[in-house]
Amino acid sequence: MDRTALARAIRQAAYLTGSFRLRSGQMSSFYWDKYRFESQPELLRAVAAELAGLLPTSGFDRLAGLELGGIPLATALALAVGKPCLFVRKQAKDYGTCNLVEGGHARGERIVVIEDVITTAGQVVESVGQMRRAGLIIEHVLCVIDRQQGGRETLTAIGCELRSVFTLEELDRLAGDN
Repeated sequence: MDRTALARAIRQAAYLTGSFRLRSGQMSSFYWDKYRFESQPELLRAVAAELAGLLPTSGFDRLAGLELGGIPLATALALAVGKPCLFVRKQAKDYGTCNLVEGGHARGERIVVIEDVITTAGQVVESVGQMRRAGLIIEHVLCVIDRQQGGRETLTAIGCELRSVFTLEELDRLAGDN
């Protein structure tokens, strides 16, 4: 699937209009419901292929999918590139192993964070901080959609490079108004 077809398919599947409160607390007249493209095998496969092309060439040990939308993306990407992945909770569970980061890892490992849609990157910053405190090295964040509302700059400020499959501007240009 080429980028234009993928942009159109994502827009058709996941672009909603109305009144939506975003995680950042901001109100928006549109919303990208990532579960609508992540739950469709053909779209998830195509998105994973695009994400694979964004991975750093400098090497990394694992992928890390953030709860909840980043988890299917990291899993699909792990299958595509043969790298293990971690699953990162918003908060540690209070039973069993009480882990925040699931999947097994060692201090000093290089991790690429995978997220679905980034607006201000608030949750990503929190999760990166928690993983860094656990001894993991995070310098790269990949996402499917960058809403271009400050997330890239916020991540740069904490030493992370953001790479996106699409920016909001690109999606609008490639997918057009449906």
